[in-house]
Amino acid sequence: MSITMIGLDVAKSVFQLHGIDASGKVQLKRKLQRSELIPFFEKQPRCTVAMEACGAAHHWARVLAGLGHEVKLIAPEAVRPFVKRGKKNDAADAAAICAAASRPDARFVPVKSLEQQGVLALHSARALLVKQQTMLANAIRGLATEFGLVVPKGMGRLDELATLVEADESFPEQARGVFAGLLEQCRATADRIEALEAEIVGHAREDDIARRLATVPGIGPITASMIAATVGDGIGHFSSARHFAAWLGLVPRQHSTGGKTRLGRITKAGNREIRTLLVLGATSMVHRAAQWNSAAGAWTRGLLERRPVRLVTVALANKMARIAWALMTRNEVYRAKGCVAAAAAAVA
Repeated sequence: MSITMIGLDVAKSVFQLHGIDASGKVQLKRKLQRSELIPFFEKQPRCTVAMEACGAAHHWARVLAGLGHEVKLIAPEAVRPFVKRGKKNDAADAAAICAAASRPDARFVPVKSLEQQGVLALHSARALLVKQQTMLANAIRGLATEFGLVVPKGMGRLDELATLVEADESFPEQARGVFAGLLEQCRATADRIEALEAEIVGHAREDDIARRLATVPGIGPITASMIAATVGDGIGHFSSARHFAAWLGLVPRQHSTGGKTRLGRITKAGNREIRTLLVLGATSMVHRAAQWNSAAGAWTRGLLERRPVRLVTVALANKMARIAWALMTRNEVYRAKGCVAAAAAAVA
């Protein structure tokens, strides 16, 4: 029989193929070098190619789709249970990809366009530089602390710390040179972050989805740009707002049995970057909940009276994710409820 599906395990130089027919019988097991991959699929009759959604998978998905094949990307978490125990190798991985993609309830990841990956490159670079900036700031503070110089926390306090170092005549010259070098590197990193954020904000203003998402309280241009570039038109793959929140890892774990429902902490599955940005935005809105004049603000204040702040923050991030799903699905903008009624009550 002809091959209907090929599981492709992607690597830097070596690619492992596992092909099956319509009945699930193995028809192909082959290892290819990078230069052999495209010629092979040019000759291969049209079929479904399944890959894990990691590494250069989106690039190869676009290439193989251009050759006429149907490409499906599946999350690595969905493939892992199908890898045979004790046989972790490229051939076993390719077979597991085939098995996972053949399941009737399998969920697939939309293939990203070049434009989406370009915007996500800005976000990846910014996230890396933010981590480096934090590391540099901690190193600067730690160095000054060794000589008894401290300032309150905050990135804006580093200039104040530099002034203290300059005024301290007992500060060793060798340490002073190291301090100046770290401070210069930290400032250069901050300038680069600012430049990247300007590009991200520009994308958020031009993209229609990002503009609508930015109308949600707690979702700024960086979060809106990240969601738009990551999800884009693929929001239709999520059948409900809860599925979208679950994909972001913002729903509680379940350990239920015997008809008893037990919920734990959030799963933290799915896209970590979007989840982090949503939680940061929710944290900002929780801190200003007293001035948040809407039904969502009243809901947040009521929850704060009964639950810890951190739990309320995550619950609000979950609500923001569901609102984002609704806006992207219905092509609408956010309209706050309860503002007029609250204002009228305040006047009365």
